[in-house]
Amino acid sequence: MDQDFSQRRRRDLLVAAVLAGIAALVPLFVKDVYVQNIMVLTLMYAALSQSWNILSGYCGQISLGHALYFGLGAYTTALLFMKFGVLPWFGMLGGGLISAVIAMALGYPCFRLRGHYFVIATIVIAETALLLFQNWDWAGAALGIDIPVHGDSWLKFQFARSKLPYFYFALALACIAWLVTWWLEDSKWGYWWRAVKDNPDAAESLGVVVFNSKMGAAAVSAFLTAIGGSFYAQFVSYIDPESVMGFQFSLLMALPAVLGGIGTLWGPVLGAVILIPLTELTRSFIGGSGRGVDLIVYGTLIVAISLARPEGLVGLFSPRRKEIAR
Repeated sequence: MDQDFSQRRRRDLLVAAVLAGIAALVPLFVKDVYVQNIMVLTLMYAALSQSWNILSGYCGQISLGHALYFGLGAYTTALLFMKFGVLPWFGMLGGGLISAVIAMALGYPCFRLRGHYFVIATIVIAETALLLFQNWDWAGAALGIDIPVHGDSWLKFQFARSKLPYFYFALALACIAWLVTWWLEDSKWGYWWRAVKDNPDAAESLGVVVFNSKMGAAAVSAFLTAIGGSFYAQFVSYIDPESVMGFQFSLLMALPAVLGGIGTLWGPVLGAVILIPLTELTRSFIGGSGRGVDLIVYGTLIVAISLARPEGLVGLFSPRRKEIAR
């Protein structure tokens, strides 16, 4: 069993390396800016969903308030750059650390809740933060922050002529999030999180410190999510509370993992590759009617896929399913 598990992990790492290499070559052949924009968003949400999956998938603490950490990362980077001239690279790190600390501070009371009470608490906290930023004049309030772009610069992480630098950063971010999850999956923390998810009382009786396990998962998840928010702020060059802290961001982080397979290594990636292009294409081609037709089509497809594969799309590739088919 241990040998099979080790082989599977090595195989996963090899497959990830091959897929990352192929993804890095795609922009050399795809020159359409619109398609490149979709690819950037797909990679970004793959990283965000992988980050959400650490807390909600592996540790079992379902959060629908991760837009809070996404927005904190975006605002930290933008404010430090606009108010104090701090380079975005330091802003990303600062946003990640601030989000990790806040996640643990919020986890102190919230992790004493279970089930739907915890889910409701995450939504309430995120919506409260949204209202606070909408009324915070120093941070631009509801008008937001416009980040001026002065030419192309890796130092300031700004590019006006090409989306390729953003694509490769998003690819690197998705790879880092995947590698962190891959490493944690076979670590002491990974085993603790899965035990807490399955049965927290039994895990505690076996010596797992349940509360500390949840806090660790929250910190890692929030840190990576904030890095994604910092990237998004630089990518769009304008943020306001609704555009980075809206409830839709929390949903779009969760849905790829749920669709692909929650609590799995490949689920968030597979879900993002299917879900994000579907979201963008339906909005672009049938969203102009103003009647929500794009949302109806998009929602119907999501429901159909979820009903057909309730365990997630990664179940199509599981060894157990192949053995049953034989």
